[in-house]
Amino acid sequence: MKPDATIEEIEFAPERSLSLETGRIAKQANGSVVVRMGDTMVLSTATISDSVQETNFFPLTVDYREKFAAGGKVPGGFIKREGRPTDKETLTSRLIDRAVRPLFPDGFYNDVHLVNFVISAGPDYDADVVAGVGASAALMLSGAPFQGPIAEVRVGRIDGEFIVNPTMEQTEESDMDLVVAGKEDALVMVEGEADEISEESMIDALDEAHRSIRRLCKGQHRLVEKYGEPEPFEWEADVVPEALVQRMRDRYGSKIAEKIRGQYSKEKFYQGIDTVKSEAVDEVLGDDDETDEGYTASDVKDAIEQVQKDEMRSMIVEEERRIDGRGLTDVRDLWMEVGYLPRVHGSAIFTRGETQVLGSVTLGTSEDVQAVDEVFDQEDKSFYLHYRFPPFSVGEASYLRGPKRREIGHSMLAERALRPMIPTQDKFPYTIRINADVMESNGSSSMASVCAGSLALMDAGVPIEKPVAGIAMGLVQHNDETRVLTDILGQEDHLGDMDFKITGTRDGITACQMDMKIEGLSRDVMLKALRQSRDARHKILDGMQETIAEPREDLSRYAPRLTKLTIDPDRIGAVIGPGGKVVKSIQKETNTEIAVEEDEGVGIVTIAATNKEDAQAAIERVKQIVAVPEEGEDYIGTVKGIRDFGAFIEIMPERTGLLHVSEISHEYVENVEDHLQVGDKVKVHLLEVKDDGKMRLTRKPFLPEENGEKE
Repeated sequence: MKPDATIEEIEFAPERSLSLETGRIAKQANGSVVVRMGDTMVLSTATISDSVQETNFFPLTVDYREKFAAGGKVPGGFIKREGRPTDKETLTSRLIDRAVRPLFPDGFYNDVHLVNFVISAGPDYDADVVAGVGASAALMLSGAPFQGPIAEVRVGRIDGEFIVNPTMEQTEESDMDLVVAGKEDALVMVEGEADEISEESMIDALDEAHRSIRRLCKGQHRLVEKYGEPEPFEWEADVVPEALVQRMRDRYGSKIAEKIRGQYSKEKFYQGIDTVKSEAVDEVLGDDDETDEGYTASDVKDAIEQVQKDEMRSMIVEEERRIDGRGLTDVRDLWMEVGYLPRVHGSAIFTRGETQVLGSVTLGTSEDVQAVDEVFDQEDKSFYLHYRFPPFSVGEASYLRGPKRREIGHSMLAERALRPMIPTQDKFPYTIRINADVMESNGSSSMASVCAGSLALMDAGVPIEKPVAGIAMGLVQHNDETRVLTDILGQEDHLGDMDFKITGTRDGITACQMDMKIEGLSRDVMLKALRQSRDARHKILDGMQETIAEPREDLSRYAPRLTKLTIDPDRIGAVIGPGGKVVKSIQKETNTEIAVEEDEGVGIVTIAATNKEDAQAAIERVKQIVAVPEEGEDYIGTVKGIRDFGAFIEIMPERTGLLHVSEISHEYVENVEDHLQVGDKVKVHLLEVKDDGKMRLTRKPFLPEENGEKE
């Protein structure tokens, strides 16, 4: 018997609606919803474990997967099965995680697993923001202690008009691509890129997004009412007792205040706080594992951290002073250098306080593009940035593994920041890869990666339109007062209420990423943060300009020189040859790399060489292959084959014509091999090129008429 489904249709923006359906599939999950927008459908489920983790970190796991079958496609590669998550899937999982995680109460440590499967991939709408709505609705139906709902939308702008959840085609035309998540009364997360938009335009875009978010949240409430309110999930909060916090405040508050206000360095600061924690644990526990009240060492340390948090926030709000002695709008000391690495194509060191990134640029050919094989995107990337955060950058002894979700997220943020300034392929036909390796970290290494990447691009001679810089803004609310912080430290990020990263040029914003830990951030405060970030960004750009004012005029001598030739697309096969034989031989003989492709009906041959001589040799070889034989011209050809009726002469690579027996000599030729042998070089005249491309040759003009003997 077909189960009854509960469906809620939500019109959330002009000409935009989606549906939420529950009760049909995946009913053994605590909550499950199918979200549909156009022909794009996502199954979102929420499952909660009865067991509690022994940790002070909320064990939330978010997974988003795009099944190729959803779009009627088969995965590429040898194994025709989806493997590890793509970067797109990882980034979408992070978007959902960052939006819902702050809305679970402190002390809730049950495992929560959110799974989002794209089960139908339509041609118009991406599934990432659709999954965000589905994950929230599934949580609302699960009975989890989730202080939602939330909704996610995408905002684009075409010709000055905002579009909520634009089609993928409209997104390509848009000058911004923002993903915004929020509740009915507050925004909680923003991420995206833009083409140098103003701070005021950014706020207007967020306002437009919030209007649609409110409608989507109300629609989720209606779905729950229709389906039936779930049984609340039973749990007990595992929080530090207030009595212990007050005891630690009375006993160690002055010591913590002294450490916070002392001479600052990251190492000394953390060592000082750790010393206080050790003293407190020894005093409270002694040799015991637990006190009579049930306090553990972990509880004592958490209580000290709460005192530290309160003291730091009080100092920032009441004294407008930060733990490293800076004012609220001050940027840490800057130093930077370009050309540090001798053999790479471009390099830079960017240091801001105790955060440092080593950036390098590698220039490659079209053979070096990042292949993209996704359900909603198949376009290869000719510019990409890889961010790496090794453990030594924070003084840890750990292991190097593959990139984590955070590293993939920071890679994409920095890549988006720089992408609007990267020249188009017709102006600079290189594949560009940036490596951003964090050497030290004490807050906002992703923004340092943007600055290092921009400097390295200019050092490499990449003609970027303008340099790009980035800064991380923070927020502290205490006793109903709010302070916006410029260039936050790691500790201010950890204990503060906002992490708002903004990148841009002198003329506008190119990318942003915001995570909120509190509700009710006003429009005025957000605009203040954006304008304050602009001042800091300009200061950093001043320092970058002093280091390198504009891109170098010439590329590194180790970078490949690219030459592009346009050819008749019908001759692409001739240049490549059977099994790539011809192009491989040219590459080997001329010490070059050659890429051959067709673009909009035009054949394009890209030649990469490290010197002009090799490049010219390859160019001449390609020109010979693609040249069109002209009637009336003379050629030196090679005998490729002999028949009774004549000989086949190759006058150009892959271009062979017939030298008929009657054109071999002035006299009658009985046996062709008496005059020609395979491999002979012979001068011929092109008599005719027929409509089907066949060529008729003669050698008579080059023979004496009196005897017609072979030359």
